[in-house]
Amino acid sequence: MVSKIIYVLGESLMDCVAQSDGRLRPLMGGSPFNLARAAALRGAKVGYLNPLSTDSFGDQLAQQLKQDGVSTLAPRSAFPTSLAVVQITNAQPSYGFYREGVADRDYTPEAIISVLRESSTAGVLHTGSLALVPPEHEKVLSVVRAAKLMGWTISVDVNLRPKLASNMALYRSAVLETAALADWLKASDEDWSTLGLGELTLDQATEAADFFTGNGTQRVALTFGGRGAFLSVEGKTAVQAVPRVQIVDTVGAGDTFWGNCVADWAMDTNGAAQRVNDTLRRAMLAAAINCTRAGCQPPTLAELDTPKP
Repeated sequence: MVSKIIYVLGESLMDCVAQSDGRLRPLMGGSPFNLARAAALRGAKVGYLNPLSTDSFGDQLAQQLKQDGVSTLAPRSAFPTSLAVVQITNAQPSYGFYREGVADRDYTPEAIISVLRESSTAGVLHTGSLALVPPEHEKVLSVVRAAKLMGWTISVDVNLRPKLASNMALYRSAVLETAALADWLKASDEDWSTLGLGELTLDQATEAADFFTGNGTQRVALTFGGRGAFLSVEGKTAVQAVPRVQIVDTVGAGDTFWGNCVADWAMDTNGAAQRVNDTLRRAMLAAAINCTRAGCQPPTLAELDTPKP
């Protein structure tokens, strides 16, 4: 079995979740941060590339990554931890972000590229979400292009955040430019709509995946919230319904889903197309287990093998 390391580039932050009494409850988050944890808990070897703050929130984030088996690859930053204020209505989160002068943006493309070069073998570079919001995407694109030239596999979770974009046309262009470089890509039906591509149903997933595979993307996941998900791996496809669970909230469900897909492929680089159904089933189960918990709390491999009722 041949495996690859996963390096993750993107935001870490504290989700300050509004409570019924008006207080804010801080929970660790950030889509790439969540994905790094999910992939490591699944059993993959994972490194996190962005700096963490030297503040108390940064200490918590660093401790969580260490606990989950994720290596931190950048020096700590004196800038503060990024914050998101989260309102949850009917188990669905909405976000407001505080992203200026924050630790996870305190890096240069050259520093990240240097870390990639120091790796003994080319692995998987994952990015997406807030990292694709202009002008941050320019730094990310520099890293992605360099990684691609070095033979790294590029994973992108589109995970659009339109509230952060001052210019949606520029944001869409940045996302599509990055997506065109992806070997593996995940997008939701909401992402599809926000990109200006119209409404998307599960019945249309195969044709929608062709939009990305036409640019050379080899593996595409399309998620449809409570209606299920679609996965295409080198032309082999699978569709899976959402497992029935008691939902607490859906924070980090997509990150957990894609983290498990990426981990599956990185841990065993052979035969991915042949196990497309199993990859999707376990990723959906991981996301469902996460939804039974407050905030993003991805399951371990043992929990996937023996899920709780």
